[in-house]
Amino acid sequence: MRALIISVDLGSPDYGAHAEEFVMLAKGAGAEIVGTLTAKRSRPDAAYFIGTGKLEEGVLLAQETHAEVVLFDQPLSPAQQRNLERQFNLRVVDRVALILDIFALRAKSHEGKLQVELAQLQHLATRLTRMWSHLERQRGGIGMRGPGESQLEMDRRMIGAKVRVLRERLERVQRQRATQRRSRSRGATMSVSLVGYTNAGKSTLFNAMTRAGAYAADQLFATLDTTTRRVWIEGAGQITLSDTVGFIRDLPHTLIAAFRATLEEAIHADLLLHVVDASSPQRDEQIAEVDKVLADIGAADIPRILVYNKIDAVGLDPRVEQDAHGTICRVFVSAQQRLGLDGLRQAISQFALLPENNAISNEDIQSE
Repeated sequence: MRALIISVDLGSPDYGAHAEEFVMLAKGAGAEIVGTLTAKRSRPDAAYFIGTGKLEEGVLLAQETHAEVVLFDQPLSPAQQRNLERQFNLRVVDRVALILDIFALRAKSHEGKLQVELAQLQHLATRLTRMWSHLERQRGGIGMRGPGESQLEMDRRMIGAKVRVLRERLERVQRQRATQRRSRSRGATMSVSLVGYTNAGKSTLFNAMTRAGAYAADQLFATLDTTTRRVWIEGAGQITLSDTVGFIRDLPHTLIAAFRATLEEAIHADLLLHVVDASSPQRDEQIAEVDKVLADIGAADIPRILVYNKIDAVGLDPRVEQDAHGTICRVFVSAQQRLGLDGLRQAISQFALLPENNAISNEDIQSE
């Protein structure tokens, strides 16, 4: 689909990275980018987010490039979205809706699809007013006479009912996951989860460690569904390794809530391997963003090891770095070239052999 991107610089120091990331999101959703309009604002305009001058420029550009959709790289209010669509006479998709669209495209498991549908419905519920031209028209006709109900009220009621059903289904999934975790705890199996910014190479590393064949690609949100495999690590014994969905800056809160069941693997892991794209100029900002989301989902206190991946892209050698206590805290690897994996196994083994991690007590198991 032919897409015009409107990119708004609000004075953030990482605007360039933000804009570049949005282009990757657009391409990941299957958009053919036919034009980009950049606007600078100190603060968003209440009606259109951008100023009227830039809006006129954008409408002309959309007509000249025969754009079929307008992609806006900021979250829009329902009113702003409705106003922009009236001016462009095209569908306007903001950052939140675009991320939701990609998640809908990539979700494969039953659980993943449930989570995406829930997030989409929650997002839609705030924007119902723009979906209908007959908002307050009472339904009439045979079988429809009576006290009446506006179309908008009916839509809201139907969405509310569907959201309740989806939440109940996801709660069942969470209970199943809790049962599986209790089973692993009773077997004293250490659980390790891969977390990190989207496209950091988590799935490639997961495949290199487990030979699982999980889907991996150079695109944002290639993995949405948590995959778990058992792996034998010398010195640690058999562990469970989980590959989780990648994080991104300004991740919609509806998605954090909806994907909580998927991220449960990270919340309840004994150890997190925080995979970082060593070749990214924004790696420090990406580390901070992942730390922020981990705090949001209640996983801030779980021990973690930083795994700098893609070292082959920046000419670094595989190595491990230790903290002041001699504990490995950083590992440098290339998952694609299978370099440095022994150092990563050594780090996991060292963590497993620490006295406080050497055994899971009965008290821990009972408290699950």
